[in-house]
Amino acid sequence: MAATLARIPLAKPLLAIKGMSILSVAGILGEAGDLSGYSHGNALLRHAGLNLAEASSGKNDVTFKRQHEMNVKTKSIKPMRSVMKLCGKLARLLVAMAQSGEAYEPDRVLAMKQAA
Repeated sequence: MAATLARIPLAKPLLAIKGMSILSVAGILGEAGDLSGYSHGNALLRHAGLNLAEASSGKNDVTFKRQHEMNVKTKSIKPMRSVMKLCGKLARLLVAMAQSGEAYEPDRVLAMKQAA
C-alpha cells in the first residue's frame, strides 16, 4: 500500500498531517479518487454519505484538538456539533490541498482566535 501511495503526488502531503496514516490516506483516496475534482469539501462529505452540518474528533492533530476544546469550552458548542464542524473543516482542507498543491500548514489553516 505504501509503494502505491508513493506514486500518488497528493499522498505525501496528506501523510504529513499528524494522525493521517497510510491506511487512512489510502482509504480516502481509494474511495474518493482525485480530491482536486471536488468543488468544495462539502462535496467530499456528500460523496462519503455525510450530508451533515460538518465533522473530526481532534484526537490526532493538536490544532484540531485545540479548536475542539475552544468550540466546547469558549463557544459553548455541544461536543458532537464541534466534532461535526471539524470533520467539515478537514474535508475542505483535503480538497483545498489537492486543488492548490500546497502543504498542510496548521497555523494558517486553523487560525485560532484568542479567548477574550
